[in-house]
Amino acid sequence: MRQRLSDTATEMFLERGFDGVRVAEIAGACGVSEKTVFNYFPTKESLVLDLGENTMAALRTDLALPGRSPVDAVLGILSGELRGLVSWIAAQDDPVQAAAMIRRFRELTRSTPSLRAYHRDMNDRLIGVAAEVLAGRTGMSPEDPEPQIAATALLGLWPIQFRSLGKHLAGVRTSEQAERVHEAVTADVRRAARLIETGLVPDSGRTADPDQAGGLIAEFESVTDPRGDS
Repeated sequence: MRQRLSDTATEMFLERGFDGVRVAEIAGACGVSEKTVFNYFPTKESLVLDLGENTMAALRTDLALPGRSPVDAVLGILSGELRGLVSWIAAQDDPVQAAAMIRRFRELTRSTPSLRAYHRDMNDRLIGVAAEVLAGRTGMSPEDPEPQIAATALLGLWPIQFRSLGKHLAGVRTSEQAERVHEAVTADVRRAARLIETGLVPDSGRTADPDQAGGLIAEFESVTDPRGDS
């Protein structure tokens, strides 16, 4: 029922605009009461931006895994979310129409003030969760600058993936092309993740020197690792 409500709401929002659809209409289309809708979704905005809670749960679990770097953990979460979306597109009878729907969804979230505000609030919550878990790995406070900046950098990979997805979906014409989108988008995300791991290097053709450039996550772990020199 939760998935049905979200799918129905998304279709109606894409057709008529977010502000042009009432929650009561979504409930009627699904044959339930408006109260039932709000039992599953606390706000109208959460009907369409419904994956944040899943991401939050994944961050709590995967970032805390011992022996796994924060960057690797986040890349794994992003890859799983991307795989689900790309697999859905490839499974549709018309991949071109499915890809166009994803691009329209992106435009809907960008052009609707209340959805933008909800997205910003959710992103702040995700950064807070990531900072909390990262601080727990090192014995620091979540309010300390190091876990805060590390968490902000890691969560910055999500908009990179979303923008890359929109770019690569533009050329999708077949299911086979849709499947290749995962590889292309992942390559873009990993390029961004390397900057977090190794730091910004002025000369793009030069390999970063860890002793000089470091990286947000490398520096964070070095400063806070009780086995280190600091």
